[in-house]
Order: sequence, then structure tokens, then C-alpha cells
Amino acid sequence: MKAKYRFIAAVVVLGLLMTGPFVVTSLLVWLDMKEAERTMLTELLVSRLPVGTMMTLFGFTIGVLVLHKLFRQYVEGLLRMSETLRLMLGANRNFRVELDGPPEVRQLAQAANDLAQQRDELMDDVDAQIARAKASVEEEKNRLAALMSELAQAVVVCNLDGRILLYNNRARLQFKALAQGPTSVAGGALIGLGRSIFSILEKSQIEHAQEVIHQRLHSGKSAMANFITTTRGGQLLRAQMVPVLAAGGGEGETAMSGFVLTVENITRSLELEARRDQVLHSLTEGSRSALGSIRAAVTNLIDYPDMELELRERFVKVVDDEAAKMSQRLDQTMVDFADSMKTRWPLEDILAIDIIAAAQRRITDKLNLPSKTEELDDALWIKAESFSLVFALVSLAAKLQDHYQPRELRFRLTSAGKLAYLDLIWAGPAMSSETFYTWEMETMHIGAESSSLNLREVIDRHGGEIWYQREKAAHRAFFRFVLPVAMPEISPEDEQRRRGNGRPEYYDFDLFRFQDDSIDLDRKLSELTYTVFDTETTGLEPSKGDEIIQIGAARIVNNRLLRQEVFDQIIDPECPLKPEGIPIHGITEDMVRGQPTIDAVLPAFREFCEETVLIAHNAAFDMRFLQLKEARTGIRFTQPVLDTLLLSAVVHPNQESHRLDVILERLGIHIATRHNALADALATGEVFLKLVPLLADQGIVTMRQALEASEKTFYARVKY
Repeated sequence: MKAKYRFIAAVVVLGLLMTGPFVVTSLLVWLDMKEAERTMLTELLVSRLPVGTMMTLFGFTIGVLVLHKLFRQYVEGLLRMSETLRLMLGANRNFRVELDGPPEVRQLAQAANDLAQQRDELMDDVDAQIARAKASVEEEKNRLAALMSELAQAVVVCNLDGRILLYNNRARLQFKALAQGPTSVAGGALIGLGRSIFSILEKSQIEHAQEVIHQRLHSGKSAMANFITTTRGGQLLRAQMVPVLAAGGGEGETAMSGFVLTVENITRSLELEARRDQVLHSLTEGSRSALGSIRAAVTNLIDYPDMELELRERFVKVVDDEAAKMSQRLDQTMVDFADSMKTRWPLEDILAIDIIAAAQRRITDKLNLPSKTEELDDALWIKAESFSLVFALVSLAAKLQDHYQPRELRFRLTSAGKLAYLDLIWAGPAMSSETFYTWEMETMHIGAESSSLNLREVIDRHGGEIWYQREKAAHRAFFRFVLPVAMPEISPEDEQRRRGNGRPEYYDFDLFRFQDDSIDLDRKLSELTYTVFDTETTGLEPSKGDEIIQIGAARIVNNRLLRQEVFDQIIDPECPLKPEGIPIHGITEDMVRGQPTIDAVLPAFREFCEETVLIAHNAAFDMRFLQLKEARTGIRFTQPVLDTLLLSAVVHPNQESHRLDVILERLGIHIATRHNALADALATGEVFLKLVPLLADQGIVTMRQALEASEKTFYARVKY
């Protein structure tokens, strides 16, 4: 029985206790009286009835008030204490019961806090012992995580159903760069824990590779399969598959529990091969007729040494003309196919500022020469062999120190079209062209260190140029390295550095047991995959024209909030922002200008949260905005939706507030910012993970049970 019903029952009992004995006694006396006595008693009661009634009502009211106060202090107070005690048992062990209410309740609260403190000390001791016991296992796990995260190759591990169980940083960035279509709006590809590899690679080719591996396992050969596939954007990928064998399994079909894919984008290398073939074809076919004419003319000159002078001059002119044509054709080919004719030295895409930083460190360590930077394009990528390029820069710095004794060096990095300009600047006297040419052709050295290359060979290796130039007005000079700008396969933004120094959560070994991610309402909450999201809007009235200006979302897989698999997009609302809302969400007119509209963002968001349960705080508000865009965009979100506000009301029905800030404090969750869509979505995800075990304590373990319990709360009636 709920508390309010118990209070009503207590009031009824109080009324019966106050009036029942009087009514029963009066009835017994009435039945025993004679008619004359009854008449006299009736007249007496009629004259005294109003006063008695008022006294009875007054006494009843006083009794109800006293009963209500006692009820709030003892019954409701103990219920609130029970909820906080359950918080200490699970979601927030640092939470303590407030010492409030009558002395007996305060004493009970103090005893509960003392027990919680004792429990925490015991748990800390147990946790310390468990941590020591798991140290070696965790060390091995971290080694594997570090290895996978830092590998230069893209590696993806899947189970037999094609669900992604593990992937490294290179795979995330490579597939992000390959992403085509609406997903690119939010800057992310559909690679993530629990997602299907078949959304990226052809399912038929994966299955064929699995069959090849099974055959090789049966025949006792090395289990490996290679194949070439294409992405939706037309990129060519070379993939290699090796099996993950089940522990204790033998060679057979049942022994394979998953597979590892290493993926390489070979589109650019094939294009370069094609251009080189075109160069060879152009040189051979274009030179065939010219060589034939020259050969015929030379043969005649050799065979007929006594021919007339005029005829000899004609043959010589043929040789000269055809040789000139061949030279012109060769020069034109070199111009047209310069990139394809470069040496195949292994160059890598690298941030130019990383080259400068490495050179500065070596100049400081080796030469003890100060260096600074100016006008740096920190997003510029170049194609370079970093060791030889850094060595060249430091070698030039050493020569400058030996000959001109500059007080400091400066680095400048700019770009123009497909060229990057890396300048090494110093203040000092002018340098002659002969000196620069000598430096260019001398073997490079830095103190006792030397290189087999000279500066010109390093520049040629990079397909670039170098020149010396003076800034007369500033009394400075500089060496300019002209290098080709790289077109990296991966995105240049350093997301890991922006989101913190912790290792990305790219692996989850428990997912090898993951078999089916269909949204079954009778599955346990802990077994489902979720997309927790939040929106920032121009106002609080979606039905009156307010628009979405930001969507942020993150995924929850296997009871883990994946902070690296996120959706974060600012949206142009195509209407002015309300000035009163800008200080709250921090999004300005300049920030939304030029951003994609809701028509482009909603398809990308639907693809991001496909086959997952949606979670939001006060979800009715966010879902109303999405529903109002169905007619315009044709996008409908039909999956189940859980609301952490309603779930909090289910778990803690006696708490006065279920605002997100209050819940975060109650559950011991700390976040840096609020009213940012992605930050609020991550906070909501943390809240949900804390609520799941609290719901289980009340017998709510499945999605269906959670939805039914949410619908019964008072807050479920709120409409927007």
C-alpha cells in the first residue's frame, strides 16, 4: 500500500476512534430508555448539539494535523531515508543520510551513516586486494590496448555475425575519412563497438573469406584470406582476414569465434601506378616513329659516306628535327607527369608543425640555439620523410651558427594552393649564391652526426624545392623549403587531444558473447545497445516555432558509455536566435552561420542511432522537436525511448526534484559543463548506467518493465 493510502486509512481510523465509542454508548442507552426519557434526551441534545459537534470537529482536526506531522516525520522521513540508503548501497556509496527529523529518526540516520562508513572502509580494503590481484591481467590488457591503438595499420576485430568487437585509432580515422553520404555531416563514420562491419564492407566478400579460412583450417594450412573490396564512395580497399579461434577449440568450423581484419586503402597507390603506366606508354609510343626516322637517316649516312652534300644535310636535319621533337616530348611528359615520376621513397602524411617541433628540440639540444615560431598554419599536412627533413633543418641551423652566429632562429609555416612553405629565418648579413649552392651540395652533418645525403638530395626525395631569400625591410634572411601539401586519408583534427589524454575506449572483449542486437522489449536493460542524446534549441516551445540548433549523442554498448563514438553537430535553424537563450547554451549567430540545416543533419543522426534504444532526459521535449520535423524531412524515429527523468521518479518517488542537475548531485556524478548537447548527453548516459541496478532492485530488469513503470509516473503526463 502506498504511503498516501496508509495516511488516509489512519485518518479514517482516527475518526472512528473519536466518534465510535460515543455513538455505540448512545445507541445502547437509547435502547434502554423509556419514551419520556427519550423525549427529554432529544430536547437536551438538540440544544447542545452544535457545541458538541464543533468540539468534536475541532478535536478531529487537531488529531489529523498531529497525525500528519507524525506521518511526515516518521513514515515519509523513513521512506526517504530508505531511498538514500539504497543509493549508498549501489549508485553513490559516498552519499550520506541527512540528520533531519525527530530525535529518534536522527539517531537512526546517524547509525546508518556510521554503518555506511564502516562498510566503505571494508569495501576499500576489498577493492585494494582485488586491484592487486588483477594487476598482472590489467597490465596485459593495457599492453594489447596500446598495441592496437597505436598500430599504423587499420585493424578491426569482429565476431562471426560481423559485429565489431575491437578497432584501433587508425581504423577509426581511416573509415571516418572514407565516410560518404549524410554521415559526413557530423564528421563520423559508422564504425563502433557493436555495429556491423557489413555497413562498411561487402557482406558477400566477408562470408567468402570466412569460407576460405574454414577450408584452410580443415586442410591444416595457414588460415588467412585476402580480398579487394570497394566502399560506398568508390574507394578501393585491400583487406586481410585471419581467424580468432575459440579457447580449447580444435581445427574446424566451431573453432572459429571471430576474425581480425587489417584494411589498407590502395586507391591512391593504384592511381599512381596507372599514371606511371601512362608515362611509359607516352614515352614509348610517342618516341617509336621518331627513333625510326633517326635510325633510317643514320643508316643512310653510314652506308653512303660519299653522298652529295645537299642530301647529307637533309639527313642530318632529319636527325636534328626528330631529336628535338623527342626532347620536347620528353620535357612535356616530365611536366605533365612530374608527380608520377618521383622516386618511390616511403613518405608519410605528417603535420608540418610536428616537423618544426622536432627540429626545434634538436636545435636546442644539439646547438644550444634559441628558436621561436611565427605565422604557423597548425592544420597543414605535408608528405615527408620526417627524419631526413628534420636532419636537413638542423644541419642548416648548424651551418648558420658556424658562419653567421645568429642570436636566434625562427620558423614560419604557410601554404599556397598545393604547396607548403617552411621557412628557416635568421637575422644577419647577406649570403652569396655561391655559398648557398655549396651548402646545398655538401654532405649534411650536425656535430659528430653525419648523413650520406646532401640537402639537394633530401629536397629531391620530397619532390620539392629550396631557395634563399632576404627580407630587406626587416634585415632578415630565410631558407624556404617548398614541399607538396599532403591529402591525408585521415582527418587532420586531433580529436583525442581535444577530448583528453585517456586511452580511447576502442575495445570491449566481453562483446565476443554478443549475438543479437535487435530491440526486443523483453530483453534485459543491461543487454541492449543505446543512443543517449540531447538537443539545444532556440526556445522551449517547439509547437510555436522554436528550432533545434545542436544535437549531441553518444552510444552505450555492453553497459559502457563510449565517449569516443559520438555525434556532435551544430545546426543552422534558418531563423534568428533568441537573445535570452544565447547565455544559456552559448551558441551564437556566428556559430550557426554556414552549418548544415536540419534536413541534412536528421538523416545522419538517424543512421547514427539505428538499431538502438533512444535515451534522453525529459525525452518528451526532445522527441517533440524531432516529431515536428517528420513531415519536412521524412525522418521518423520509431525505436523505443527511455526517459531518465521518469526512471528517476520510478526509483526515487519520494524525492522532491528530478531535474538533471539534482540527479547528478544525488548520484555523485560530476561534469564540467552543462547546456551543451554532447556534454548533457554524456551526463544523461552516466545517470542511466547508475539507474539500471537501482531499477533491478525494484524488479525492473527488462525494457518492457522499464517502459511500463515510466508510464505510471506523474511526469509522464507532461506534454509539449
